[in-house]
Amino acid sequence: MKPIVLLLSVAAIALVAAGLTDAAYAQEESTGGMSDGSKLIGAGIAFGVAAGGAGVGLGQVGAAGLAVISENPALQSKVFIFVGMVESIAIYGIVMMFIILGQ
Repeated sequence: MKPIVLLLSVAAIALVAAGLTDAAYAQEESTGGMSDGSKLIGAGIAFGVAAGGAGVGLGQVGAAGLAVISENPALQSKVFIFVGMVESIAIYGIVMMFIILGQ
């Protein structure tokens, strides 16, 4: 099964399950804010997509970086800078997750 199909399937199941649990209880009047369930789903998506993208990017940059280092070891510090830039994407995802959960 392709990873995108698996991701979409899990997301659809989570959304259906969240909708079914909300329908079983009486609800108070809505003030227009986000519910706790939608905050958790949004935070999970923000972190999951950022971490997945960083993982794919790190694989590409890491492979190219190892090739560069094997040809010219003097460029090792520049390769580490590029690897750090790719890893910062996952850190941005964590920050966004905490911002969403903190609202």
